[in-house]
Amino acid sequence: MEVLALILAGGRGARLDILSEKRVKPSVPFAGKYRIIDFTLSNCSNSGIYNIAILTQYLPYSLNDHIGSGKPWDLDRRDSKVTLLQPHSEWYAGTADAVRKNINFIEDSNPKYVLILSGDHIYKMDYAKMLAHHIAKNADLTIASKIVDIREASRFGILEADNSDRISHFIEKPKEPKSNLASMGIYIFNTDVLLEILRTNTIPDLDFGSHIIPAMIKNSNVYAFKFYDYWKDVGTYDSYLSSNLELIETVDKIPLDMYDPKWKIYTKSEDMPAVKIGSKALIRQALLSNGSIVTGTVERSVLSPGVVIHPLARVSNSVFLNDVQIMPGAIVENCIIDKHTVIGRNAMVGFGDDLTPNAENPELLSSGITVLGKNLHVPENMIIGRNCRIFSTADLTKVSDNIIPSGSTIR
Repeated sequence: MEVLALILAGGRGARLDILSEKRVKPSVPFAGKYRIIDFTLSNCSNSGIYNIAILTQYLPYSLNDHIGSGKPWDLDRRDSKVTLLQPHSEWYAGTADAVRKNINFIEDSNPKYVLILSGDHIYKMDYAKMLAHHIAKNADLTIASKIVDIREASRFGILEADNSDRISHFIEKPKEPKSNLASMGIYIFNTDVLLEILRTNTIPDLDFGSHIIPAMIKNSNVYAFKFYDYWKDVGTYDSYLSSNLELIETVDKIPLDMYDPKWKIYTKSEDMPAVKIGSKALIRQALLSNGSIVTGTVERSVLSPGVVIHPLARVSNSVFLNDVQIMPGAIVENCIIDKHTVIGRNAMVGFGDDLTPNAENPELLSSGITVLGKNLHVPENMIIGRNCRIFSTADLTKVSDNIIPSGSTIR
């Protein structure tokens, strides 16, 4: 086996707090019928990499159930497999520590190269091209990199590379970045080099960005592989909603082509009937997934499988996860609503011009998005403002006056 792919998929995704309340970030639904991790898994399959291990940690059930044997991604072959690896005695303390705690698995697999991936980014990449670059440069480590907005550069590991792509400097999340060439968190190691580093390093919270990469630059061949196409970390409510809604633009404006037959995005798909559109339905710019029924009005929204928009209901600029129901007369704007939640008759959610930031956590919600958790039932005629967080444990029948002001958090 030449390449073993290790997908790091154990992060909490704290900034997606309600969406990752009961699932890890890579398992969060995206673009209607998919999960975030589907993009990384599909990249592996399309790149001809079929030996994959997924390192999980927090709330692994949803992710494990979704991946199963890996059949949707053609990972259940006789000569390949997908393996789910969870911590044994101790939890993972850092990205490289997660790999170190599975060093026996790497040794048993005996690959020539190890491809380290994140399970929570949206992009399409041919890893075979990156591997060819790695081999051509005689590299010990190759880091996929992308130019980002300099105003956002402090959120990333920032590197500097010469004309041959050899990396001379790397700083993890610098306060004042001198470059806007960012690490994508995608690495190819020569296996012998990686194993030697993992065996000899005793730092408890060993991390690729903070520890391994800066040390390797001093005495190893470390190169950048520059990537110029679409790549996004959907780790905030703002980026999650905007990234979903970007996919409903006209074909010439879609930043990520989901319809390319040469590079399909695979997923575990539910057996559900075709989309049904009612005689009085009005739909403008939307993604409609299998099993959804629309008899009301849908504008600039993404509907996951089984979503029902009832007559006289109106929704816009929103993302609804599986089996959400919007009852007759309800109005929903600028919302992210998790699975199985029902918006009652004539309710108004994400309503009004009051953009008061979320009082409990203004860093999460300040742009006007309202987020509702799983299995909620919003009572008839209720009004919910903007920048609200409604957790799945909330009992909305106890809300006084049937009104939740903008900036509220209800648990």
